[in-house]
Amino acid sequence: MNMKRKHTNWMTLTAVLVGVALCAGCGQKEAPVGSQEGETPEPATPKTANLTYVNWAEGVAYTHLAKVVLEDKMGYEVEITSADAGPAYTAVAQGSHDAYMECWPGLHADYLNEYGDKFVMLGAVYEGTETGLAVPTYVTIDKISELNDYADKFDGRITGIDAGAGMMKKTENELIPAYGLDKIELLASSGPAMTAALKDAVENQEWIVVTAWKPHWMFARWDLKFLEQDPDKIMWKVGDIQIIGRQGLSQDKPELAQFLSNMYFTDPQLSDLMLKIEESDEDVEVVARKWMQDNDDVVSAWIP
Repeated sequence: MNMKRKHTNWMTLTAVLVGVALCAGCGQKEAPVGSQEGETPEPATPKTANLTYVNWAEGVAYTHLAKVVLEDKMGYEVEITSADAGPAYTAVAQGSHDAYMECWPGLHADYLNEYGDKFVMLGAVYEGTETGLAVPTYVTIDKISELNDYADKFDGRITGIDAGAGMMKKTENELIPAYGLDKIELLASSGPAMTAALKDAVENQEWIVVTAWKPHWMFARWDLKFLEQDPDKIMWKVGDIQIIGRQGLSQDKPELAQFLSNMYFTDPQLSDLMLKIEESDEDVEVVARKWMQDNDDVVSAWIP
């Protein structure tokens, strides 16, 4: 996930954080205020959701899907904001956003340690994640420990994603020193830039090594393999993706919190959604809405 940056309701997270003191919607109740008999009822407070996510294929896909389900089926006004992982965690911890849609506990331990008491874990949206360094299957090495010997073939670099991502920090601070990869450098870019580089390399049958993860549409598009980790240098394990909410979300917006807790994808479901978005020329939200309509049995189970 070359992921097209077709995001709706775009705003920079920096601008959002300036208005944290206003904490829009943080104390907002979902239910309309009742009235005494004979009195004119007060107008119902609009149901709102303010969600943040990272520009990674899976997060882009299911956050846009959550938006259209909340809007079309549940009557919410929804705002979604793309940000790097660090600012996204900060936004939820400070209460300016209701939820962060893509917490990888194994990769984001630093953020969880720093802000953990300000979050509510709403549950896994996907289980069975894999993370590591990946190469096309035509590349004739199989282990991370072989990278130094073939550094020239890889132009001396590992093509990465955004610098704030947990896997980037682990690669630079732990993996490269542990494996003694002094002939190869980690190059920060972004998820879309990484997949664009991967696409060009595969089309030209060139060697490339990238920071990779599942779920991701790139494993459906190209024949890729994770490089094996040494038994005594295990950096990544199978895990899951969690949705986290701000403190008080379950009290202020119980229906929203329950919906986010109910969201869950099998690997075939999420792979199908991601690939349809990647291969379409239409806006992400349009594709997500079509997927919702074609998979009503899946999304209906999430609605409280």
